[in-house]
Amino acid sequence: MSDKKSIDNFLRNFSCIIITGCSSGIGRALLTRIENSDTPALVFNLSRNEPETFSKHLKFTHLTCDLSQPTEIQEVVSRLQNLIPRTGRILLVNNSGFGAYGEFPAPDLNHTLKMIEVNVSAPVQLTGLLWDRLKSQGGQVANIASLAGYQPTPLISTYAATKAFLLHWSIALDAESKKYGVRCVAICPGPVSTNFSRAAGLNGSTGLGGQSAEDCAEEALQAMAQNRPHWITGWKNRWLGFFSARLPKAWAAAIGLRMIQKLKLDRFRH
Repeated sequence: MSDKKSIDNFLRNFSCIIITGCSSGIGRALLTRIENSDTPALVFNLSRNEPETFSKHLKFTHLTCDLSQPTEIQEVVSRLQNLIPRTGRILLVNNSGFGAYGEFPAPDLNHTLKMIEVNVSAPVQLTGLLWDRLKSQGGQVANIASLAGYQPTPLISTYAATKAFLLHWSIALDAESKKYGVRCVAICPGPVSTNFSRAAGLNGSTGLGGQSAEDCAEEALQAMAQNRPHWITGWKNRWLGFFSARLPKAWAAAIGLRMIQKLKLDRFRH
């Protein structure tokens, strides 16, 4: 079976697909790929902004939610509980996240704390509130982590740590939840052409290259379809992840600092 057909069959196997942050970037690319699969699933986007365009045949609902606010997550899940079909498997994709560049706590402490709320607390809260439904109906939780989660990374230290949490949490949760018919996967992209760089405070190219959001989404869905506990998208990124994860942590941090410093600080705005 081709990769395209396996992804189409995978997506058609759900009665409900929930994604956070599919108005742009990887999330928008995932939504586009879901549209093209002709899935009968109800599709929900949880974010502050609604995607601009999507196929009319897609059974799509946008639910406005600021994922940095636990009370808003609680409220939106209360609405979701009444909208999710009572039968059929559920796919939850915790995609929303943002970062920051600079020495801690740049750009400021409030930004850093909000990053932890969106990147760590929101996926845990959202998954936890939907956990009983996932266990009773079966399905999958996919967490969009990062290649940065495989090692301590200076100058994006908090962001990398949030992604390390998602990576290890996902793998452990997968081991726990298999017996309930629920699988968990951590998708770990390297550099991707999205709005993430601008949100992190980057101005222009970082010089790191990287995948398009569409290629990343395609590879991510293939990993989900194969129930991989974790997957780094892009073969170059997989080599980097393989070697960096095996270095002593202090060495990995020192090497990471040198690499990031070579990107020229005048490319970044603060």
